[in-house]
Amino acid sequence: MEQIKDIKDFYQVSLKVFLKNSRGEILILKAARGGSYEGFYDLPGGRVDFNEFETPLDKIIRRELKEEIGEVKFDLSLKPVALGRNENPNKQSPLGGLVRIFNIFFEATYKSGEIKISEEHLDFKWEKLKKENLNKLFKFAILEGAKMYLN
Repeated sequence: MEQIKDIKDFYQVSLKVFLKNSRGEILILKAARGGSYEGFYDLPGGRVDFNEFETPLDKIIRRELKEEIGEVKFDLSLKPVALGRNENPNKQSPLGGLVRIFNIFFEATYKSGEIKISEEHLDFKWEKLKKENLNKLFKFAILEGAKMYLN
C-alpha cells in the first residue's frame, strides 16, 4: 500500500499580475460578496483552464486580464516575481478535500485603456503597496504573494 508521503498532490494553477502604473501603484480588485476573498482585494488574473495546457502563459494572462479589467494595454514580464498557494474554502476537489491553488505572480506595466471590471469584482483602485497595509488588503495566497513581491 502506498504511504501518504508518496502520494503527489494536485493543484489548480492561477496566474496573477501586479499591474503597476506610472506612479508605482498596483491595481487591486475588490472581491465579490460570498467568495473566499470577501472583504479583501484580489489581483487581476486567474486559473489556467483545462484546455490551455499548451497555450503560452502570456496568452492565458492576457485572456484573464481582458475578462477581468477590459481592453487595457500593458507590458508584461514573464519572469515570475512571487509565488503563493491556498485552499479554496468554498470549493470541494473531485479527489476529496478542498481545491488547492498554486499562484504564480507576474509584473506588468500599465500603458493605457479604461479599467472596466467584470462581475467577479465589486470595485478597483490603484494602491501603493507597503508591508504595513498588506494584511488589511489581502489574504491567503494573494497576501503571501504580495509579501514576497515586496521583499
